Amino acid sequence: MARNSYFQFKQFRVEQGQTAMKITTDACILGARAEVENSYSILDIGAGTGLLSLMAAQRSTASIDAIELDDEAAIQARENFAACPWNSRLTLHHCPVQSYIPEKRYDCILSNPPFFENAYKASCDKRSLARHTDSLSFLELARNIDRLISEDGKAWILLPVESSLLFLEEVQKATHLKLERTIAVRSSSTHKDHRHILVLNQSNSANIREQITIYSEHPAYAPATTELLKPYYLKL
Repeated sequence: MARNSYFQFKQFRVEQGQTAMKITTDACILGARAEVENSYSILDIGAGTGLLSLMAAQRSTASIDAIELDDEAAIQARENFAACPWNSRLTLHHCPVQSYIPEKRYDCILSNPPFFENAYKASCDKRSLARHTDSLSFLELARNIDRLISEDGKAWILLPVESSLLFLEEVQKATHLKLERTIAVRSSSTHKDHRHILVLNQSNSANIREQITIYSEHPAYAPATTELLKPYYLKL
């Protein structure tokens, strides 16, 4: 996906020139696959540009709260929210999730969190912050999802495969959350899985496995991926 200063979707535009982490196909797949249609309240942890919140707003009538720690990303997300057709349902909270104390719990939580835990940090400080877990460890993320999710709610978390295993260790040790589903994402049928979308809840440990293959042959999307992204991408 091109790293332009903005990305134009069918019903909204995401400005991303001021944020360290740009829009990725993997994040768009999470936003398109997450079951948001029947949600009343959605929380986006680590909102960045606000992409996941905007994708959820298009397919739901939910009230959506987005949390972002980085100053410039929070400004950009606010601008993206203000410019979209659903701005009355979107609220940006510029704070750490650890200090976020809402009066409600959420029936849907979305997160594309920092993921290179204990790894070499890139030279760009903002990109490094966005990609590492120093500001939000996997343990803290797991505990805060457990604290903020409703009794019947679901959390949808996008992580690299190796990081997803580390995150699940913290989930099992320190929370009431259970793994309902693992959606493995790979570039093509000849590639290994590179991302997992983990679906967590507090009641059902069905541990179902799904597979998403992005391309039939790059740059052509596989038919199922085309259907998934068609409500959003201009050229599909």
